[in-house]
Amino acid sequence: MIWFLRILFSVVLGSMLGVTTWASLQVSVFAIPPAVGAHPWFIATLFDTYWAFFTFFVWLAYKETAWLSRVLWFVAIVLLGNIAMSTYCLIQLWRVPADTKLEQVLLRSPRPVAWWVPAGLIAAIVGLGLAA
Repeated sequence: MIWFLRILFSVVLGSMLGVTTWASLQVSVFAIPPAVGAHPWFIATLFDTYWAFFTFFVWLAYKETAWLSRVLWFVAIVLLGNIAMSTYCLIQLWRVPADTKLEQVLLRSPRPVAWWVPAGLIAAIVGLGLAA
């Protein structure tokens, strides 16, 4: 199961990086036409997406014990969505042996993820935003 999840979240991360790069080379995220941004299904999809991000963050906040790390991961998830979330999952999945039971991945571990990981993700997105 651990290998399946490693592959799954690698595909999520790779595809999100690919589609986000492609889209950003086509048009700025701030150039969404008003007709699209005000469309009810666009708004519903954003609500659905961000509630899913928040749900994931609740699990992450349980696993991470340091408030600085929790806050930085929250900001990274809000800014990067599935890129940040799949990065967090991959870190968790590569920290355990392949034969580990899934319960061990889901439960709080004595080794939290270093605060500089989400800080680096935030710095990267801010840097890319300023460079654009």
